[in-house]
Amino acid sequence: MAATSVFVSGATGYIAQHVILQLIAKGYKVVGTVRSTEKGEDLKKKLKSDNFTYEIVKELGTVGAFDEALKAHPEVTVFLHTASPFHFNITDPEKDLLIPAVEGTKNALSAIATYGPQIKKMVVTSSYAAIAHYDVDTVSSNTFTEDSWNSVTWEKSKGNMFDGYYGSKTFAEKAAWDFVKENKPNFTLSVVNPVYVFGPQAFASDATGTLNTSAEVISSILKLKSDDEVPSDSGAFIDVRDAAEAHLVAFENKDAEGKRLLVSEARFTSQEILDIVNENFAEYVKGRIPVGVPGSGAEKIKTLAKIDNSKTRKIIGHDFIGLKKTVVDAIQQILDTNGSI
Repeated sequence: MAATSVFVSGATGYIAQHVILQLIAKGYKVVGTVRSTEKGEDLKKKLKSDNFTYEIVKELGTVGAFDEALKAHPEVTVFLHTASPFHFNITDPEKDLLIPAVEGTKNALSAIATYGPQIKKMVVTSSYAAIAHYDVDTVSSNTFTEDSWNSVTWEKSKGNMFDGYYGSKTFAEKAAWDFVKENKPNFTLSVVNPVYVFGPQAFASDATGTLNTSAEVISSILKLKSDDEVPSDSGAFIDVRDAAEAHLVAFENKDAEGKRLLVSEARFTSQEILDIVNENFAEYVKGRIPVGVPGSGAEKIKTLAKIDNSKTRKIIGHDFIGLKKTVVDAIQQILDTNGSI
C-alpha cells in the first residue's frame, strides 16, 4: 500500500519541523509549503529524506494561496495547517496579524474544498490564545478547558500587538470551525491549541541566533546579568515534541475528530526556569545570571488560572515531557551547537 501523503503548511516553523520529522519517522510522505526555494532546499537538505517535497506559498493571506500547491499533489489525503503569521515586528495588528491569519486559514480550507476532494483530515494549529485572553489567565479562580473560548473582540484585537496576536489565533480558529459547519466538507477538522512551546530545535544547526518567540523565554533568561531582577514571566508550557506529536494524534486517532487538543503540561515561571538552569548548568552560568529566590516560583503559580486538559490527555494517552527535561534539552542543544550558553 502506498504511504499516506500529508500536506504541511508553514513547513519551516518551529513546531512544523518537529511534525515533519515525526511524520517521516512513521513512514508518511510529506509535502511542505515554504516561502522560497532557498528555504525549501535548506529544509530538504536537513531532513535527508526522499519522502519530503516542497511547494512555494509566498503569502498566506493572498486569495488562492494554496490552490496551485494542492493541484500539484492529488495524492495528499491529510492537511496540517501550521502556518500563521507571528513575530514581534508588527506595525499594524489588523493588517499584519489578524487579516493574514484569518485569510490564511480560509484560503487553506477553500483550496481543500475546491482542489482537494480526496483530503479526509484537516488539522489546524491554533493556540491557547484562542482559549483564554492574557488578562483572564492571571485570575486564580478561573479554569480553562478544551471548551473555553477567548472572548476578545476584533476591535480590541486591533489595539496592539499582544491583543492582535490573541485575536488572530481566536478568529482564525473560529473561521475554521465555521467553515466546516457551513460547508460540511469531505474532511474532518481537529485543532491543536498549544500553550508556550519550549524545547530543542528540530535541527541542532538552528540552535543559534534568534529563536522562535516561545523559545525566546528561555533564551532571555540566559541573557540576564547576575544583578538583574528576575523577570516575572509566567504561563503554561508544552514541550515542542509533544506539541508536534499532538498533530499526528489529531488525524490518526478517531477520538480527536471534531475536537480541540489543548496541549499543556504545567504552569511555569521564570524563577523555575532559572532554578533549572542554575542547578544543571552551574559551571557555565554561576555568577553570570541571577539566582533569584530558588523555589519561590510555586507561589506565583497559585495566582494563575487553572488549565484542565484532561480530555486531551486521555486522547494523547501518555504523560507529557516535564519542565526540567524541556529546559535542559533546549539549553544542552545550544551548548552542543555553540560551545557556550
